[in-house]
Parts: sequence; C-alpha cells; structure tokens
Amino acid sequence: MKRERRWSVVALCMVLAVVCALGAAAAVTSASDRSRVVAVARDVPAGKALSAADLTVAEVSADAALTPVPASRKTAMIGKRPAMDLRKGSLLIASQLAGGTGLGDDKQQVGVQVKRGQAPSGALVPGDKVLAVTTPAQGEDAKTDAPPSSIPAAVVSVSLPDATGAVVINLAVATSDGPLLATLAAQGRIALVREPRSR
Repeated sequence: MKRERRWSVVALCMVLAVVCALGAAAAVTSASDRSRVVAVARDVPAGKALSAADLTVAEVSADAALTPVPASRKTAMIGKRPAMDLRKGSLLIASQLAGGTGLGDDKQQVGVQVKRGQAPSGALVPGDKVLAVTTPAQGEDAKTDAPPSSIPAAVVSVSLPDATGAVVINLAVATSDGPLLATLAAQGRIALVREPRSR
C-alpha cells in the first residue's frame, strides 16, 4: 500500500513537472513573439517637431498587420514632424511622419499677420487646412453679387499673440499663389477660414 502511494506521488510529481515545463516553454515563446516599439508618450499636434519627451518604448505582440517604428530607431525619430495629430498611447507608425518639416516642403510659405476677428480665435494648429480670403481694400466697397476670392493653404506654424492680439501664421500655398498671398498679406487684406477637420 505504501509502495503504491509512493508511486502515485512520484507520478503526480512527474505530471506537475511536465506541466511546469510546458508552461515555461509557452512563456518563452510568448515573450519571443513580443517586440519593443516606439509609442507616443503625450499628444503631439501635426507639424510639431518630436522631442525625446514625446516618445516612449512599449512592448507589443508581434503582428504582421502592424508596422510600428522599432525601439532601436527611437532616437532617429527626434526632430521628425508628424503630418497628422499623434495621440498619447498610440504606436508611432513611419507613415505618420513626413519628410523635411512635415508640412508644405514642396510649396511656398507666406507669413500672414492676422488681427482679432480675421481668423478663428485660438483654433488654428499646424496641419489645418484654411482658405485665405481676400477682404476689400480700405475705402473699397465689398461686391455683394460675387463671392470673395480665396486661396487654399495649410497652416505650418502659429505665433503667440502680441500685445494687440495679432498673430503671425505661416501658410503653405501652391507656388502660383505665393506672390499674390504675400501682396495681400502686406496690405492687411487677408482673413482666414478654417476648413473642416477630417475625423
């Protein structure tokens, strides 16, 4: 009887050892399937250069459908500018980053100073699409029978307001529109309308 019990204990120990070994093997396999990748540590608006504080490293399960930036390239991402808003906790994807400044590198850039009431208050951020609408010259009556002319543009950067509340907004426009926009901006004849943001 004691011998049978002894064999039962030995058999149970062997079973437990096998189960533990299988569990350890599964854990090793699972760990080997995980990858260290770059993640977003805090919200970053489109066009803002990435800093070290904007990025972190996360471990995720390997997935052929995902192509996040490997953790080994984290340092290389610093200074890059996203072409879209990045949200905290999301993985950084190479396609989210644009070359150069990230906005308007193949276009002309024009600085437009706008006063209060000439642009949505505090609503413009890099990456926004806007219409630069021509306003009447001083002493000129606006024509009511025709819509005002406008130039499509993208916001590259927005300065802090000065003492009067005016801000300078750098806009990227087609090369054919740059000289005209610069002329109208120098005359103070530009108002900005923000286009709807894609969701």
